[in-house]
Amino acid sequence: MIEVVINGKPRQLPREMNIVELLDHLGVRRDGVAVALNGEVVLREEWEQTRIRAGDHVEVVHMVGGGQC
Repeated sequence: MIEVVINGKPRQLPREMNIVELLDHLGVRRDGVAVALNGEVVLREEWEQTRIRAGDHVEVVHMVGGGQC
């Protein structure tokens, strides 16, 4: 088990994993989502190569449409 911080809350994960695996583990749909790792936005093209390790801080942000027309 490894401990990370996801959206400001401590969480335990069963192992190190990449961002795609993390989103699947969390049950998060990948459409309309941005991910930052330790304060840096990770491009979607880099999700499979980017590993989440013990002590990392991850922010998962869901895009929300709206505004005035």
